[in-house]
Amino acid sequence: MGKHPNHIGLLKDHLAKHQLKLTRQREHILTVFLNVEHITAEQMYRMLAKKEPHIGLATIYRTLNLFCEAGLAQARHFGTQTQYDNVSHKGHHDHLICTGCGKIVEFENCDIERLQEEVARRNGFSIKTHKLELYGLCSGCRH
Repeated sequence: MGKHPNHIGLLKDHLAKHQLKLTRQREHILTVFLNVEHITAEQMYRMLAKKEPHIGLATIYRTLNLFCEAGLAQARHFGTQTQYDNVSHKGHHDHLICTGCGKIVEFENCDIERLQEEVARRNGFSIKTHKLELYGLCSGCRH
């Protein structure tokens, strides 16, 4: 437990506020989630099925959505898939998404971040949050 005490705390606070319990299942899902950068509910289901065969897909969806509400995760929708990003892992990053195979590449670019701030400032905005997704074909799908 030592590695992510604040995340367990965040989740516990959120659960307490909503009269929910930190169940063993939720704790299992959290442990797996905190060790990945992003995951879909289906991928999580497959990973957990080896150790915890009784955790159903619906429970995983509900729990991942709980993590979003608690501020531990961010849901991103790519086509029919929802991917849950682990927000504790890193600073802000953007995505390149292949429309062919669905591959996702994360990138960070200071120039883009700076330009966005500048555009916002010129228009009298202050940015609270943003996401940049660039769609195209990866090198594999281009050939």
